[in-house]
Amino acid sequence: MIYFNDVSKVYNKDSVGIQNVNLTISSGEFVSIVGHSGAGKTTLIKMILAEDKPTSGTVSFESLDVHKLRGDDLTKLRRRMGVVFQDFKLLPNKTAYENIAFAMEAVGKTNQEIASDVPHVLELVDLASKIFHFPHQLSGGEKQRLAIARAIINQPELIIADEPTGNLDPVSTYDVIQILKKINDLGTTVILTTHNRAVVESVGKRVITMEKGKVVRDDKDGKYVI
Repeated sequence: MIYFNDVSKVYNKDSVGIQNVNLTISSGEFVSIVGHSGAGKTTLIKMILAEDKPTSGTVSFESLDVHKLRGDDLTKLRRRMGVVFQDFKLLPNKTAYENIAFAMEAVGKTNQEIASDVPHVLELVDLASKIFHFPHQLSGGEKQRLAIARAIINQPELIIADEPTGNLDPVSTYDVIQILKKINDLGTTVILTTHNRAVVESVGKRVITMEKGKVVRDDKDGKYVI
């Protein structure tokens, strides 16, 4: 699904994002990317989303070189991905229902489709009873589960969760990871960036370890080794 072919990103002589990364992530995988701050995790994610361009090498989504796409083609690619952020990025003046509906409206879904699909996705993330709550009425864990619901509502092939549990307590962290595992079990590819050892080991899937912009380990059995 995703292919990094000898990818490097050099910002300046004193700042290297990633170096000579060769990586394949297959459809349906759950991959945790770990490493200390500055290890290159964020740069790697930005490359997949075409938010940053490599200095050398190519990044492909299936057969598409993501950095050659422009305009509508790039928009179409990004609609095949859903992104979950550490700071939620919810719309504060909209209810849980409206936050998700807004994402559907952006891709041209009808009011009938919205009315049908939003309650189902809220049920999937255990927020059915909070459908008309605003973000300020939700706990941190509930906000993140709402953010996940918004990310998956248009049925993307890939979910990128960038430090989604960084601001959460252990119970909320567990709930969020269980939902991501459920989404993966349904066939969606999940890429999780984290520095939380307990999260990685609870997932028990492939772990890619980065250090100073390089991939230094690629383990299939869910080990966090830094």
